[in-house]
Amino acid sequence: MNDRQLLRYSRQLMLPQLDYSGQERLLRSRTLIVGLGGLGSPVALYLAAAGVGTLVLADFDSVDLSNLQRQIAHTTATIGQSKAISAAAAAQSINPEVEVECIDDLLSPAQFMPHVAAADVVIDCTDNFVTRFTLNALCMEAGTPLVSGAAIRFEGQVTVFDPRRDDSPCYRCLYPDELDDEENCSRNGILAPVVGMIGTTQATEAIKVLAGIGEPLVGRLLLLDALHMEWRSIRLARDPQCPVCAHRMTAAHCTTRSA
Repeated sequence: MNDRQLLRYSRQLMLPQLDYSGQERLLRSRTLIVGLGGLGSPVALYLAAAGVGTLVLADFDSVDLSNLQRQIAHTTATIGQSKAISAAAAAQSINPEVEVECIDDLLSPAQFMPHVAAADVVIDCTDNFVTRFTLNALCMEAGTPLVSGAAIRFEGQVTVFDPRRDDSPCYRCLYPDELDDEENCSRNGILAPVVGMIGTTQATEAIKVLAGIGEPLVGRLLLLDALHMEWRSIRLARDPQCPVCAHRMTAAHCTTRSA
């Protein structure tokens, strides 16, 4: 790190858990953020501010007036612009030293897989179950940690799925069946700060994974009830019959026996 970086990240460098070595890991890391709406906005801005070296921002949607109530990476001036490009400009206005790449086209899972495999962590900030299930499957196949978040009305949830750990469940363990995408903000509403609370929690979990500090939310689902301002955590176990991640457990057991 140069003198300017030492000053920029000085408040993080003071943290003994992170220190110089942890900040260096952040600067060398590559993060894929999928969805630059209410959740992805604070994730992108905080990870840029924290010094995550490369941010890959993926969203094929464009900024709409109705987004501005909660999607803080965008402004009235960027209405009609690609959300990925709008968020990239916002992130680099905070920290021009961060490298930002944009994916603003709708890609097939096969086309998206190299981006997942190249990332040190993937952050799911999407608002539909089809994309969440697809991202989960890609991350499990690539062995890339996945930070998952969701928010609706006054409620939200965050968890971390880490295929590098034998005890980690996956998104399909949490939701075994395909779910109805009627449950989204455009149909049910959302209180603006709730996505900020969930998004900043996702950013914190991503930094912990990237820097190798603390205990990420692997095997735990953190739930927010903002109407009563209550957080609670529940245990989430692996499903031995999971069609997505059960083969990892079987392979691990086979490797152990053959050794």
